[in-house]
Amino acid sequence: MTLPRWLAPSLFALALAAAAWRAPFPAAPAFVPPPPAVTDPAPSYFSSALLPTAAPSAHAAALAELADRRIAAAWFAGTREGAADVAVWYSTLGAAGWTAPRAIATREGTAAATLAYARKVGNPVLYTEGKRLHLWFVSVALGGWAGSSLNHAVSGDGGASWSPPTRLQTSPFLNISTLGRAPPVALADGGLGLPVYHEFIAKQGEWLRLAPDGTILDKVRMVQERRALQPAVAVFDERRAIAILRDAGPGPGRIRAATSDDGGQHWPVATALPLPNPNSSVALLRLQSGRLLIAGNGTGNRNQLLLWMSEDMGQTWRLAQTVESDPDDSAEFSYPALLQARDGRIHLAYTWRRQGIKHAAFSEAWLTGDAR
Repeated sequence: MTLPRWLAPSLFALALAAAAWRAPFPAAPAFVPPPPAVTDPAPSYFSSALLPTAAPSAHAAALAELADRRIAAAWFAGTREGAADVAVWYSTLGAAGWTAPRAIATREGTAAATLAYARKVGNPVLYTEGKRLHLWFVSVALGGWAGSSLNHAVSGDGGASWSPPTRLQTSPFLNISTLGRAPPVALADGGLGLPVYHEFIAKQGEWLRLAPDGTILDKVRMVQERRALQPAVAVFDERRAIAILRDAGPGPGRIRAATSDDGGQHWPVATALPLPNPNSSVALLRLQSGRLLIAGNGTGNRNQLLLWMSEDMGQTWRLAQTVESDPDDSAEFSYPALLQARDGRIHLAYTWRRQGIKHAAFSEAWLTGDAR
């Protein structure tokens, strides 16, 4: 008995439709909204100090608050950026000060765990989720940073030990050119929204939606009118958030902006902020008071590190404080990271002259100039 020619493709299409109907589609994304705004009662104060030295050259710090309220910092350091001896280093701040740095990600360890050659590592991102501490960092096999792949490791003991890193599959094209810089934000389904960026040929921000088990559910591009990268995100409520991005030129730049009104599914271009950006990383934080805080560089180069504040959800901005300033145009104070701890203290970490990582702690009263 000969079956009709149309039967086989029809049965295949029917089976495919049935499989698709039974496939688990994730719910529409939503952000975990920030808690109600509160006023910080702390008086005005500011302190700063260099972290212990790990290597002659240091860059790209990240911050997180651990479950036991210690502050954790990670950065990459070695003889120079991109050198074979560069590792991701880790230190914590407790009552006795910062601990001696120790390497938590190396190119040799990453290569062994992922079964892929790693020529260099960099750009750590830290995030605390309950008692778990997440670490994302990039590794490069060939070429420059545009050839990066994104790796992920987890610690359940405050960074004392780590799971072997796994490489995230973020791109079908050789799985390259996904880099991280800013921490994720919590999603209502228990997952995370991780701002990342792409550098190969084009430079653009991206958004990874991660399931509670770390699976990538979606990737969205933050397309800008100019080349832009290294997005940082602050959440307003369940649906709305703002992302700011580094302006990658050409020419003099301004901090770029994108907004989402649908839980991160789309990030249409917003008006560029009236704040300078000399092609350098920026950090964004929603304070417990509801104000927004940006750390970034001034108009000339990376020889100024400035703090700007907004009291109207990013509609207007004003210069709050100058953290560093050097008339030497070759001086560098860059790649800031911001964190507000549960006690209200605001933490800032940044690259200091490429020689080390500097940490500052201050109150919101210092930011606003309130002398109480």
